[in-house]
Amino acid sequence: MVREGCGSCVRVATQIGPVVGAAGGVLELRDVDTDPELAMEYGDRVPVVVIDGEEFACWEVDDEELAQALL
Repeated sequence: MVREGCGSCVRVATQIGPVVGAAGGVLELRDVDTDPELAMEYGDRVPVVVIDGEEFACWEVDDEELAQALL
């Protein structure tokens, strides 16, 4: 979950893109401001990484932990 104009969101997306790709996944960026339910749930807590509908990390992501979670 990201927000347009969020520098942290760009940083995390750039960081985790290769990890997600190496695991055979596809990184999907969803702007929380395009959906009122997402905006209500995530508010200013972006970036948030969600895996299979479950929140995995907020603000910071450990690449090794993410790789393990994607197995």
